[in-house]
Amino acid sequence: MRVIVVGAGVVGTMHAWHAVNRGHEVVQIERETEARGASLRNFGQIWVSGRAGGEELETALRARELWEEIGRRVPDLGFRACGSLTPVRTELELAVAEAAIARPDAAARGYKLLTADEARAVNPALRGDFTAALWCERDAAVEPRTAQLALKKELLASGRYTFLGGREVREVIGERAVRDDHGDVHTGDAVILCTGAWLGGLVRELVPDLPVRRVRLQMMQTDPLGEELTTSVADADSFRYYPAYASEALDALNTGQAQAPTAAEHRMQLLMVQRRDGGLTIGDTHEYEHPFAFDLLDDPYEHLTEVVESFLGRPLPKIRRRWAGVYAQCTDTSRVVHRQQVRDGVWLVTGPGGRGMTCSPAIAEKTANELNW
Repeated sequence: MRVIVVGAGVVGTMHAWHAVNRGHEVVQIERETEARGASLRNFGQIWVSGRAGGEELETALRARELWEEIGRRVPDLGFRACGSLTPVRTELELAVAEAAIARPDAAARGYKLLTADEARAVNPALRGDFTAALWCERDAAVEPRTAQLALKKELLASGRYTFLGGREVREVIGERAVRDDHGDVHTGDAVILCTGAWLGGLVRELVPDLPVRRVRLQMMQTDPLGEELTTSVADADSFRYYPAYASEALDALNTGQAQAPTAAEHRMQLLMVQRRDGGLTIGDTHEYEHPFAFDLLDDPYEHLTEVVESFLGRPLPKIRRRWAGVYAQCTDTSRVVHRQQVRDGVWLVTGPGGRGMTCSPAIAEKTANELNW
C-alpha cells in the first residue's frame, strides 16, 4: 500500500510511522521545509493525569505505551517517564486533589497524594512553600523541538519513506490523489490530511462547516536551571482546565478561590517541563477569540515567573525564548479528534487540541486500524 500523508506535525508523522511500520510506502508532504507549528511549540508532555475518563483516558494511556515503545527505538526523542507533581497550598486545592485520588480510574493514572516532604523527595528542586502535591506517575515527556526530526530520521532509514518539504497541497484530485503547489500529483491507496491548525484553503473547501476551532497560547523557555527538575510540574489552576478534576470539590474551588487576575484574564495555568539542556519550558495562556492578537504580552510571563519561583524557592533563570503557538481543537471538547472521510480514499484528521502531543500515536494507530492498513 502507498499512503500519502499531508502535514509533518506530530499527528501526521505518527500516521507515517504506523504506515511504515506496517510495511507500507509513505510519501509525507509538508508546506514548510520542516514542521513549525504547535507540534514544536509545546511542552513535550505526555499528559495522562488530566484527561477525561472513557475514550480520552483510554487513548492517552495507549499513547503513553506507544511513546515509550517508540522512545526505546528512537532515543533522540528524549522520552522520559518523569511523572508530574501538582503542588497545592489551600484546603480547597487539597480537596480537589483528594477527590482526584478517589476516582475509580486513579490507579490507571498513577495518582497518589504526597505530603510536601514526600513531594520534595521525588523532586528536590521544589523548595518553595506548599502543603501537599498530587503525583501522577504515568505522565512523561519528550523533546518537542526535535521529536519530528528524530522520527523522520528513523523513517528515512526504512527505505519506504519519502519526505517532501516546502510543498503546499492545494487540491484533491479525483480519488486518493492530491496536487501540490509545484504542480505535482501524488497518488496513493489512501490520503491522510493532518493539517493541524491550518484550517483554511483546501481544508475549508473540503469541509466548510468543520467543527474545529483554533486556540492561541503563549509560552517561554529559560536558561538551564542548574539542577535537575525530576518531574513535570503544574499548579492548582490546572485543575480548572482539565476534565479529570471535575468534582464537587472543583466547583467549590472555582466559587471559593478566585484565580489571580492575570491568570483569570488569560485563562492561565502553570505547566513546566525541563528540557534536555536544563532549561525550563513554562506556560501557558489560552486565547479563543478570532482574530488572534499578534502581541506577546508581558503580564502572563510575569505571573508565571512568580508562580514558578514560589515553588522552586529561588529566582527563575533568565528567560531565553518567548513564543506563541496555535493549535486546532474540536469545538466539542469531549471529542479526542475529528476524523472524517472527505473524499473517496481521503481522510482529514485534526482537532486534538492540547491532546495532540500526548495522544498522537494512539490517534494514528486508530486511523490505521480503521483503514485496515
